[in-house]
Amino acid sequence: MPLVTFEGIEGSGKSTQARRAAELCRVNGREVLLEREPGGTAIGKRLREVLLDPASRGLDPLSELLLMEADRRQHVSEVLGPALARGVLVLCDRFNDATFAYQGGGRGLSSEIVETIDRWTTGEVRPDRTLLFDCPVEVGLARARRRDGESTPRFEAEDRPFHERVRAAYLAIARREPARVRVIDTTRPPDAVFEDVRRHLEGI
Repeated sequence: MPLVTFEGIEGSGKSTQARRAAELCRVNGREVLLEREPGGTAIGKRLREVLLDPASRGLDPLSELLLMEADRRQHVSEVLGPALARGVLVLCDRFNDATFAYQGGGRGLSSEIVETIDRWTTGEVRPDRTLLFDCPVEVGLARARRRDGESTPRFEAEDRPFHERVRAAYLAIARREPARVRVIDTTRPPDAVFEDVRRHLEGI
């Protein structure tokens, strides 16, 4: 069974759409596992706390990458790999494209470093389809900050140029891999966005 990943900048709406997609697949009789990164395992939840904590603002970019990939390795070995081997349809809210966008594009780590470490981490597990939820940075950040109120996670607290680099990196991935990555405009109403999600999931 395939791995479908949901990607996008902060406030793009991907998490809401991933939940709706999982519900649709279950209604249609599919065995579905809805996952997220970071934090898809017990160990991952502890890593997520460090990664999103505003008190971790001084985290070195390479350290951040290694923590993200440690979370992913645990997730792949403990959850994703076994589920895919059993034939379960896996929907994952962020996967390795997020690392290329955030730690590569946003933090400026070299693609060689990111690719090498990510290859060790993911092994044979690769997304079969990726839905990239795209909107202007100002729209996404406004949504995210309304949602989170005063408890702003570390990544949302980054300046606008950081988020612009993340978005640009995501769109560059989509241009390189149009057969896998489908870009969905999330400036539209949620139901219109979900219709695109439903269409892109057909045949999966």
